[in-house]
Amino acid sequence: MPMEEQPHFRVPLSLLLIFSLFLLPTSFSSTHDLQILNAERRIDLTSHIIKVYLTLKVENLETSPASEVHLAFSPAEAEHLAIVKAAATSGKRKKKTYIPLDVKSAELPDGPNGTKFFTVTLLTPLNKGETATLEVLYILTHSLEPFPVEITQSESQLVYFRDSAILLSPYHVKEQTTFIKTPSTRVESFTVVDPAKRAGTELKYGPYEDQPPYSYSPVLVHFENNNPFAVVEELEREIEISHWGNVQVTERYRLVHAGARHKGAFSRVEYQTRPDATGVSSFKHLLAKLPPKVHSVYYRDEIGNVSTSNLRTDYRKSELEFQPRYPLFGGWKSTFVIGYGLPLQDFLFESPDGRRYLNFTFGCPLTQTVVDKLILKVVLPEGSKDPTAVIPFQVDQHLEIKYSYLDVIGRTVVVLEKSNVVPEHNVPFQVYYTFNPIFMLAEPLMLSIAIFLFFVASVSYLHADLSIRK
Repeated sequence: MPMEEQPHFRVPLSLLLIFSLFLLPTSFSSTHDLQILNAERRIDLTSHIIKVYLTLKVENLETSPASEVHLAFSPAEAEHLAIVKAAATSGKRKKKTYIPLDVKSAELPDGPNGTKFFTVTLLTPLNKGETATLEVLYILTHSLEPFPVEITQSESQLVYFRDSAILLSPYHVKEQTTFIKTPSTRVESFTVVDPAKRAGTELKYGPYEDQPPYSYSPVLVHFENNNPFAVVEELEREIEISHWGNVQVTERYRLVHAGARHKGAFSRVEYQTRPDATGVSSFKHLLAKLPPKVHSVYYRDEIGNVSTSNLRTDYRKSELEFQPRYPLFGGWKSTFVIGYGLPLQDFLFESPDGRRYLNFTFGCPLTQTVVDKLILKVVLPEGSKDPTAVIPFQVDQHLEIKYSYLDVIGRTVVVLEKSNVVPEHNVPFQVYYTFNPIFMLAEPLMLSIAIFLFFVASVSYLHADLSIRK
């Protein structure tokens, strides 16, 4: 397919060499016992959540076995990095198998300043001359820069994406290729680092051969992206457990359109009559994927209940499609609350050691959404002790006390906080705790005592002589 003619940027070779030398460390450690035989990187820019798929074939060069592979990220990537996953692969095509690998943050003393490293632990150490193939997925948020930063209702949204044509790695790379996929064929400009070409919605950089450790070649892509830039600035999810048979979930959202800011007047008539030509980067519908068997679902904002919603349920899932009172353009915000109930038996279980535990889903129910700050609160029944949260990634944890109706000592609340949350964080987590069933009688007993005292007070009042005459 012939390459289309597009305006582009050319970076002088001398500038690239100077930039690469600046990133090189002054001395290399002898611990670089691996080399990358082949690296293929595919960058998906079709959404505002950037997904990068990296395939590495590594080889051990030293006599001692190698059990770890290091991944390097530039300071700009490290600032917006949401998640890193890795898996070992074997087989080809339909018979290929994936085995998840442990990934942890690490530090290398010889890395450039600001570079962040992650260590992937291999299933079995590599002996000299042996190779292994790794599949890595990492996700970046807030990495697309709107340009222009303000657009009118009738304009499309253009964004910048900055990266490197050459993979940043602490190892020598024998051969590598980078592919960049854009949402549409409209690419205003892109940096050319030969060999580079564009065909349709895909940019190809490479193949490049024999790149030394920490090589870097900056590229800039300017393209159209009209997908909704839905960002939840803060989400507070409260999951309240009642041993009387119900789990009540309340979610408070502060949503913003994080794309190019809207300028000028807004015409609702034009927006409704010409939806394909005006406000193409705005959004008015949101989809929340809820657990199955939900009941008592409501959606309201600061004004009150909003009826523009549609709930679809079956035995496997529930989907709530709703729209705010007004469409969201760049820079516009919306605050709302979603609440629903769930059957207790589907989410509360008993472990072999006698403890009870809640099994629920972490993350945000809204699809294709970034959460800048997520606060998840699990409200345990009164009398619960020794709470422990089990989560497959790092979060901040602490405990609180909440008082509700008829509470005496208060309810223990497990608070989990995490920043930069993406849909890949929507995985199950557990909260374990011990509970004495005698505490279930506390509230009925208090209610019975209150009714009895009220009855005694009423009888005493009726039989009392409160007159002031003999």
